[in-house]
Amino acid sequence: MMTEKLNSQASAEMPTTYDPKAAEQKWYKYWLENDYFKAGQKQEATPFTIVIPPPNVTGMLHIGHALDFTLQDIIIRTKRMQGFDALWLPGSDHAGIATQTKVEQKLREQGLSRYDLGREKFLEQVWEWKEQYNKTIQEQWAKMGLSLDYSRERFTLDEGLSKAVREVFVKLYEKGLIYRGKKIINWDPAARTALSDIEVEYKEVNGHLYHLQYPLTDGSGHLTVATTRPETMLGDTAVAVHPEDERYKHLIGKTLLLPIVNREIPIIADEYVEKDFGSGAVKITPAHDPNDFEVGLRHDLPQIIVMDESGTMNHEAAKYNGLDRSECRKQIVADLKDMGVLIKIEDHLHQVGHSERSGAVVEPYLSTQWFVKMKPLADTAIKAQKDNTGVNFIPDRFEKTYLHWIENVHDWCISRQLWWGHRIPAWYSEATGEMVVAHSEEEAREKLGRDDLIQDNDVLDTWFSSALWPFSTLGWPDVDNEDFKRYFPTDVLVTGYDIIYFWVARMIFTSLEFTEQIPFKDVFMHGLVRDSEGKKMSKSLGNGVDPLDVIEQYGADAMRYMISTGSTPGQDLRFRWERVEQARNFANKIWNASRFALMNLEGLTYEQIDITGDLSTADRWILHRFNETAREVTRLLDAYDFGETGRVLYNFIWDDLCDWYIEFAKLSFYGEDAAAKAKTGSVLAYILDRTLRLIHPFMPFISEEIWQHLPHDGDTITLAEWPKYDATLEAPDAVQEMNLLMDIIRAVRNIRAEVNVPMSKKIELLVKPSSEEMLNILARNEHYIARFCNTSHYEASLQISAPDKAMSAIVTGAELFLPLAGLIDIAQEIARLEKELEHYNKEVERVEKKLANEGFVAKAPAKVIEEETNKKADYTEKRNKVIARIAELKG
Repeated sequence: MMTEKLNSQASAEMPTTYDPKAAEQKWYKYWLENDYFKAGQKQEATPFTIVIPPPNVTGMLHIGHALDFTLQDIIIRTKRMQGFDALWLPGSDHAGIATQTKVEQKLREQGLSRYDLGREKFLEQVWEWKEQYNKTIQEQWAKMGLSLDYSRERFTLDEGLSKAVREVFVKLYEKGLIYRGKKIINWDPAARTALSDIEVEYKEVNGHLYHLQYPLTDGSGHLTVATTRPETMLGDTAVAVHPEDERYKHLIGKTLLLPIVNREIPIIADEYVEKDFGSGAVKITPAHDPNDFEVGLRHDLPQIIVMDESGTMNHEAAKYNGLDRSECRKQIVADLKDMGVLIKIEDHLHQVGHSERSGAVVEPYLSTQWFVKMKPLADTAIKAQKDNTGVNFIPDRFEKTYLHWIENVHDWCISRQLWWGHRIPAWYSEATGEMVVAHSEEEAREKLGRDDLIQDNDVLDTWFSSALWPFSTLGWPDVDNEDFKRYFPTDVLVTGYDIIYFWVARMIFTSLEFTEQIPFKDVFMHGLVRDSEGKKMSKSLGNGVDPLDVIEQYGADAMRYMISTGSTPGQDLRFRWERVEQARNFANKIWNASRFALMNLEGLTYEQIDITGDLSTADRWILHRFNETAREVTRLLDAYDFGETGRVLYNFIWDDLCDWYIEFAKLSFYGEDAAAKAKTGSVLAYILDRTLRLIHPFMPFISEEIWQHLPHDGDTITLAEWPKYDATLEAPDAVQEMNLLMDIIRAVRNIRAEVNVPMSKKIELLVKPSSEEMLNILARNEHYIARFCNTSHYEASLQISAPDKAMSAIVTGAELFLPLAGLIDIAQEIARLEKELEHYNKEVERVEKKLANEGFVAKAPAKVIEEETNKKADYTEKRNKVIARIAELKG
């Protein structure tokens, strides 16, 4: 155990100011050394599991990661304190294209390419990169205070996960759900690899629409077609028209002469063509357009590829062979103009696909690739969702987004022309070309009965292995693995809404297919972290925020509290430095309040804390308010409403505890009544201990640092019991009393401010309660009013009349008068009261309209109607008193 740990009695040895750096390093080390984050130590407890969305080993974590991980940490710390056997499994993703691109870029700086090294040596370099950045990620996790079970850390290319990937690939292939075929795919000419549909980002681009005239071979005229990509015309193998288009029926079956290459191409009829759009004639380029590819299959058209894998025009491009595709476009446009074929160029705003990883313009490209048939997998997931046995989305609107995508899903291109990743488990005979899919080369040799095998060069899309993450990390395909049996399915996935297609849907598909269970019960979708102006953070804009910079300047707790409570579920968060500063100020408020408490609790042991017996109004009130807060915080956390949880905690700690209760407690601490002093000390110790437990998941470091100075009942707040609602702490009468006292104190302070009378100057205060009950409350709490209103004379009576030349205020249950002879301006006071009257008139009118609304009264719960009726009575009473007071002053 850590030698610095304090014993279970209160100690006032807290520094004047909180030092985040010292606390963060000290307590994270302590937590790890004592295995507080390690799951499986309480086998009798109910398991609760989160698997981390694995960050890519491509570099440093960004502020979006900080949000994602902090929210998960809040959940898992709460569940751990609630007595669950809580597992938060860490790990990272090999991120095929992204990581390979980074390493290749590093090699280019040395004047090398991956081909110079060869596959084996290149992969050694990538593994070195992975080790370096995985270590960096772990260091950042520690800085953020994440309570991860490092003993179970996984990597998408580790042996266990590789085994799971091979098992899934082989099984899907055997079921006919994985196949190899030649199709138009999204091609990244910079990374020279295939991409899936969802790895393509569409951006609006100002381009052009080129109108071309293709001459009929018989010289009888021409057909006009339009294209945004004239360079692809070199691969045209037909022009299509609608079969019912009267303009062109007589031309179907004739041929055209393709300009520049002078290739004869047919005019075909196909219903794909919209006869009312444009000229009604469409050029067909089967090797460079997915729709044209389908038309080409129907009409048995040749597939002519006119560029290579780097986006450079090839030998099929005639004289443009060797030109980059963009340079080819410029030259071909000029040549078509000269030939009189290009008849018009129009400005054209259109969506152009870009590679998510490299940023290159994506090329629709005919290529032989591996695909997954998604529809059968999607059908199972749709059925589960419709049967209410599927995943619970929070907020629930994301279920519609999910269903819309899976109901319209396309086959998934899973092969990538990379070296870094899970190599496709398919082998070919060098002699015969026969192919076999197997778990290993040895199995492949047995299946084919041959030794001359070479493995497929391609690797799998990164998302293929990520799709297995919730169960592969827990030991699947070994279904007898203890972790798999205990911790799967997981309980919640926390992730950004931007990867619902990339990852969330695919995890659900594969889990239902291979485990027959959903991978997680809940999916909590949070928004993105944007800059202060609402713009998406990016390197190009230079508006990104490094979480370590935030931690360095303000401490981890301030960053965690700000980002976790700064938005509502599913909504984007705007990062503002001033809000981090406010969070730091909140942490300092907690620190200073705790220091004050500890100075008055020194020597108090945990066993001596007693919150029963003769308690003051303030004691009973704060216990009631804490009890309400604990219940509400638990409810909101269960609903993943972190923003509202933060508001509830902030209001309780800053307002109720610090600004009111601790101020009231000073009367006991500084008084002569030893019994009252001890009782207040017990209540404050109890409340502070429990409050720190509630704030701990948000601010783990400062809460542990303070808690260790308090009288406590364990080794760490990390494992301290979560506060539960306790009916015996309910004290509605104390709430009524405190509300009256606080209203009076606030009203007196407001009047002082209005007439510039400082708090240090004593005043006369007369209070006229509205009932005998209110009078008794005032009598019981006279000492609070006298102290916090700083009175020279205080009197409360049902017979008090409004004195002349006095300031007044009306609160629920009482009317206040402050005779301030020589300090009050009657005209100003009348003006103030008239403004107050205007306010009450509006409130009365608003409530009356609400209660007069038949629709509202019919639909609203009885409790709401009662509340509104009570408001009307309260506002009306206050309004009548203001009217009477104005009349008195004017008379």
